[in-house]
Amino acid sequence: MNLFDVYPLFDINIVKGKGCHVWDDKGQEYLDLYGGHAVISVGHAHPKYVKAISEQVAQLGFYSNSVINMLQRQLAAKLGKVSGYDDYFLFLINSGAEANENALKLASFYNNRRRVLSFKKSFHGRTSAAVRVTDIPKYVAPVNEGLSVTFVDLNDIKAVREELAKGDVSSVIIEGIQGIGGIQVPNDQFMRDLREACTETNTVLILDEIQSGYGRSGKFFAHQYAGIKPDIITVAKGICNGFPMAGLLISPIFTPVYGQLGTTFGGNHLACAGAISVLEIIEEEKLVENAAKVGAFLLEELKKLPIKEVRGRGLMIGLEFDQPIKEIRTKLLFEQKVFTGVAGTNTIRLLPPLCLTIDDAKEFIKRFKACL
Repeated sequence: MNLFDVYPLFDINIVKGKGCHVWDDKGQEYLDLYGGHAVISVGHAHPKYVKAISEQVAQLGFYSNSVINMLQRQLAAKLGKVSGYDDYFLFLINSGAEANENALKLASFYNNRRRVLSFKKSFHGRTSAAVRVTDIPKYVAPVNEGLSVTFVDLNDIKAVREELAKGDVSSVIIEGIQGIGGIQVPNDQFMRDLREACTETNTVLILDEIQSGYGRSGKFFAHQYAGIKPDIITVAKGICNGFPMAGLLISPIFTPVYGQLGTTFGGNHLACAGAISVLEIIEEEKLVENAAKVGAFLLEELKKLPIKEVRGRGLMIGLEFDQPIKEIRTKLLFEQKVFTGVAGTNTIRLLPPLCLTIDDAKEFIKRFKACL
């Protein structure tokens, strides 16, 4: 049997990682400015994380959600404290797309409405409802087309209010910072107006913080720059530093009903042990503050270079060029040994581990300049 060919692959076999560096099977070291799609939050092979995962799997890796799992309760308490959402509830699942599926479903149960409002250039996943609220038509299969979705321009509060006034919108889903869309940062005032409009119309506000959350923006959640509280926050990627895990932070306005939501693997013992260690590392090493500091340095230095536009917050940065970036990115990887990401044809995405140092950032700038 062969693998189903869904991704174009670089001819590189990564076998080891430490901090913000990875190595291939030939011993070549690379600087990691991508973190495997923003997944590596506390650094590759962090010793505290490795210890937590190793000790837990030696004791109990998994058991059913039909019994008490104290690790879930510990994680919920810790996440509430670190994120500033003590009064919210936590529902644990396995992936970002699954988180958004459950958020959209919970919203519809809440107000018994069908339509969803999303934003142009958005990305929320590749599963049924999540892909339908993603603004990439070629990803949407005929079987996914049944959900009623309207896309409006980011930061266009007039268009949002016009749609919500029709009274049939169940939820608005928006990324804290658009990732695939090219690192587009929503305007803070727009976010405040959006919160107000959703409250006025009893529309559920869903903040997709799957890529922009967990400290990446320089705050725990990117929407916290606007000083708002959404009704549901979806998280994944950095939550467990590479172990598949995701979650919903759910407002007290929702009442749980047995059977409406569920999961087999979500919140398993092994994932919870890893996720607790991630939060402890984020706190102990002040990684949210580090993301803000090193991100500010990178943004300042990158804006001095011949780049059309530099966008982002913290360690979520987009570099847009007038021309396709394939050649620059290829040089970065194969000549300068730096991993980066893309967003469309003209934008490079930087999503390094949150432990990136100023020295690492300076080294990246040096290697990046050599490719321009």
